[in-house]
Amino acid sequence: MSLPRIAVDAMGGDEGVRVMVEGAALARRHHDRFKFLLVGDEARIKRALENHPNMHAASEILHAEDVVSGDEKPTQALRRARTTSMGLAINAVKQGDAGAAVSAGNTGALMAMAKLALRTMPGIDRPALAARIPTLGENDVIMLDLGANTECDARNLVQFAVMGAAYSRIITGLDAPRVRLLNIGTEEIKGTDELQKAAAHLRAATGLSLHFEGFVEADKINRGDVEVVVTDGFSGNIALKALEGAARFVGDLLKRSFRSSLRSKFGFLISRPATELIRHHLDPNNHNGAVFLGLNGIVVKSHGSANAAGVANAVAVTARLLEENLTERIMADLAELQTGAVNGQAGASAGQQGDASK
Repeated sequence: MSLPRIAVDAMGGDEGVRVMVEGAALARRHHDRFKFLLVGDEARIKRALENHPNMHAASEILHAEDVVSGDEKPTQALRRARTTSMGLAINAVKQGDAGAAVSAGNTGALMAMAKLALRTMPGIDRPALAARIPTLGENDVIMLDLGANTECDARNLVQFAVMGAAYSRIITGLDAPRVRLLNIGTEEIKGTDELQKAAAHLRAATGLSLHFEGFVEADKINRGDVEVVVTDGFSGNIALKALEGAARFVGDLLKRSFRSSLRSKFGFLISRPATELIRHHLDPNNHNGAVFLGLNGIVVKSHGSANAAGVANAVAVTARLLEENLTERIMADLAELQTGAVNGQAGASAGQQGDASK
């Protein structure tokens, strides 16, 4: 079966062309049916490809003279979308020359370009940024939104829940992932009016391929008791940064402890297999690849500091979402949501008429 190729912004990220091409080459070992459109400086991409012969026949180069810088404002980047590697990669998705785009560049610019070029799919008011976060359970938790929308109403949160569940089904293989709303408590009376409205809507919804289980507090996100955590971009970004900071704190604390004395160094040698397991589990490269959900096309954001293995994970996520038809799945789930809402309104009207006739 012929699959749509993946456009890779080869100039994005801290390491640029070398790491982006190497990451795509690593990902292709497990997704060898995919082809790539490598966007950026043609001469530099060709030099990078010399080290990856398996990519030659699978890749086409689209030359881009310009690059979006890491500190560039989204409004400035938008004006140069037709000349930058990021803008041309997204435009390839818009034109149908690629099925998805991957970039390790400026997150704000990537979101602005993607929203303008691809637009939101029918039934979605706002796209959301979703990422995988490690847990103590068997599966990563999908969390969204992580910064695309600082303010969200109940309708946005319900749409995020539907999109997050569709993404989780692909990643976890579960038929109905557990979904919860991030809140300051698990009691049903806790939270803002918008959270209460979203929870009520999700409890009443029928036909959706998800299990809505109410609220979750931030300290339970990593426990493995939920597959999808839904929140607004403001709270989500704060929660994500706090989790990342806590992981780095634990890692740095362990390093300091093991270096504090000769006995500690000896203890490190004994416990090294366990500490290596912790390091691997918390390494962001192993969970790399945040997805902009809700657009008419797939756009994946890699960490700017990702190494080749991290980029490979982002590309692999992109390939899997294309293979499993993420966009089509979301559209089907939205149709179920709308059908359930119509049926619910019809049932409520019938009940009211019945009451009036008594």
